[in-house]
Order: sequence, then C-alpha cells, then structure tokens
Amino acid sequence: MPAGQDELRNYVGGAWRACSGSATADVWNPATGDVIARVRASDADDVGAAVAAAAAAALEWRRVPPNDRAQYLFRLKALLEPRIEDLARSITEEHGKVLAEARGEVRRAIDNVDMACGTPALFNFPLMIPCWFLPYAIACGNPFVLKASERTPRTAALLFEILHELGLPPGVVGLVHGDAATAELLIDHPEVRAVSFVGSTPAARAVYARAAAGGKRAQAQGGAKNSLVVLPDAPSLPVAQIAAESAFGNAGQRCLAGGSAIVVGAASDGFVDAIAALAASRRLGNGVDDGVDLGPVITEASRARVEGLIGVGADEGARLVVDGRKAAVDGSHGGFFVGATVLDGVAPASTLATTEVFGPVLGITRARDLDEAIRLVNGGSFGNMACLFTSSGKAARRFRYEAQVGNVGINVGVAQPMASFPFSGWGDSFFGDLHAHGHHAVEFFTQTKVVVERWP
Repeated sequence: MPAGQDELRNYVGGAWRACSGSATADVWNPATGDVIARVRASDADDVGAAVAAAAAAALEWRRVPPNDRAQYLFRLKALLEPRIEDLARSITEEHGKVLAEARGEVRRAIDNVDMACGTPALFNFPLMIPCWFLPYAIACGNPFVLKASERTPRTAALLFEILHELGLPPGVVGLVHGDAATAELLIDHPEVRAVSFVGSTPAARAVYARAAAGGKRAQAQGGAKNSLVVLPDAPSLPVAQIAAESAFGNAGQRCLAGGSAIVVGAASDGFVDAIAALAASRRLGNGVDDGVDLGPVITEASRARVEGLIGVGADEGARLVVDGRKAAVDGSHGGFFVGATVLDGVAPASTLATTEVFGPVLGITRARDLDEAIRLVNGGSFGNMACLFTSSGKAARRFRYEAQVGNVGINVGVAQPMASFPFSGWGDSFFGDLHAHGHHAVEFFTQTKVVVERWP
C-alpha cells in the first residue's frame, strides 16, 4: 500500500486502484489489539479488472524469453534484500510472530525468488506463501493475480510496492484484497486457468473442488497435525529444545508446527519434564520487543479457539502440565496471547490428537515401541510432516520408508524443504498432485504441448 493510505488498495495493470466492494474489515495488531489498517473486499468488477489486465499481458509475456523473464527476478531479489527489516516488521505487526521468526520467513521468501531465477535452466532437465507461487508463475511466462489474506494484507501490499519498482509489463502481476467471496470470484473467472491456495483443510478442499469443477489446474495446501516421535536413545534435553521450537515457534501458527509428541517407552522419563520447563520459561510479548520468545495468536477468535481446545483436552483426560490460558503479558492488555501449553497423556483418538490447534500447544502421547509410534503417525487423516528423534540409523531408515507423510525429518523439529524441493504434503494436508516450489512449481505453471511433425 502506498505510504499514508489507511485503506489498502489493489494493484491492477501496473497501478494502484481503490477497491469498490462494500464489505470492509479491520486489520489488527494482535500484540496490542489496535486496528492498524482497513481492507475493503474486492467485488466482481475489481476481480474482473485484475484478470483482464493479466489476460491482456499473457500473450506478450509468454513470448518473452525465459532468460529475460528471470532478469526481473534477479532484480526482485536485489530489491528484497535491503527491505528485509521492513518486511519482517510488517509481518510482526499484523501477524504477531517475533521478529526473528519474521526475518526467517522473509529469507524463505527470498530463497524461492532465488530458486525461480534458475528456471531457464530447469526447462532443460507470505510474504513467504505468495513467494511459493508468484516467482515461479512469472518465470514460466504466466501473469499472476494474488488474493491477499484479509488478516495479513499489509505485507502483501508492501511486497507489491517492491514489485512495482521492477517495471514489469502492466498486468503481469496483480493484487486484489477481499474475503472468501472475492476468492470465489477469482476461482470462477473463466480466464483464470490455475489456482494455488494455502489455508485450512476445509477451505483447501473447497478451493480444490471449485477449481476442478471449472476444469482448472489446482494445488491446495491444507492443515496438519504433525508428530514428533522421540525414541529412548535420543537425548532428552536437546530433543526437548528442538521440540519446543517446533511446537511453540510462530505461536504454533504454521503448517509444519509439531503439535503432537509421541514418546516411546523410557523416552518419557526426561522429555516431559524438560519440555514442560521450556514451555513455562518462554517469555510472551510483542514480537518487536527484544527478548520475546512467543508472540500472540493472530485474532481474538483464534485465542478463544485455542484456549477452548486446551480445555477440551483436559476434559477428555489429558494432564495439563503447563497451562497457557489467560496468559498475563507485562505492558500489553489488549493483545491476543496464549502461553506455551503442554498436555500429557493425550489419547490417540481424542479431539486434541486429531485436531489442528494452530496455537502454541503440544500434546504428548505415549507409545510402547516404534511399531506403535508409526501406527499412530499413519492413523491420522493429515500427512504433512513427521519427525523422528533417534541415534539409530536403522530406526531412521525404517521411519523414512514407513511414515505416510510428505515431509520427513530425522532429528529436526521442522522438516521444511529447501526451495529446490517440493513442499510435499499428503492426505488431507494437500489436494492436487503438483506441490509448491521446486520442480513441481515449474511443472504446475507450464502447460505441456506435444508436437508431432512429418515433412514429406
């Protein structure tokens, strides 16, 4: 959004344009409860204008040689690097994650731009979330229209300020603000040929079904319930430290958060006490302040939902080891804070074990052996990530082969693939067949054509 504007605007045809819809929503700073911007939903005319600009650019943009298209991405990377702090602060102010986590997100976004710069070579052999798709789309010769999240639209607007500096042909990139109704208008538009989405599983399933019904290519990433399996031969304190970052980092609001710890046999002896101490010691506060370990969840509704699930877990028989409900934060009386929470003895079929909490909550389930632990991992409907902590190469090989998830970690708490590899969710964590980034992204944004010729 250009400086000085309180209401966010769309970016259409290379220029900023006011939204014309009637519905508006406030953008909150979740650490203070203050309204920091307002976003107006785009209506059918707004969406139509954005798609028309993209369609007008499509024929010429696809004719630009891949090496020339990649030059824009090299310039984008150069423009993003000096704006890391601006982007990180914007993320923290409207999302709540601490600055160190926000800087990591910006770096991951730049990694994907960097990866897409090499797309001309690949033809031969969110901020972060938009950058899972946008760089690859334009590198492959496609115009791209982003429907920004209505909860975190300021960072998307800042990204498009930077994109505007590139001097791309008008219509190659576009931004529309809005809610689910705006997203549906975009999906249904007859000139939109492919749809990429990241969100909850119900929303991902609906987006995929709607796009498929229109005969469109779609990739829709959904929710997750990721397991951290701890074997007795893994050292308790180092594993607990890694698990704490996985479960409580970003306030648990990421699709690769370790929401469930499956402790095997004697592994529980030291792990539960260690993770409890780490949870209790995490300092809550505004993510822009030094020394803060845990920021707020994104909305008041999110806080109420997370605290409600903690209560459900306790009601269903889990032992509340560390209770983060009603967290008190010095100097912040309006923020949406939930403290790091640990529940032990979570039953495999319970609500807490099968629901994505999307908050700083770790449920601990006991298993007799690795066989049972793998059955628990594979028994859920999600398939985004599972990690194993062990000193046994044999156990690691078996886990890599048998865990029915798309992203596997060994002795890491977050199995985040590098930009050169696909983000491989399975089950109810993903709908489609070609995932975000890596060579999957290039294939997704490229239409295959086979030409057979004979010259008599």
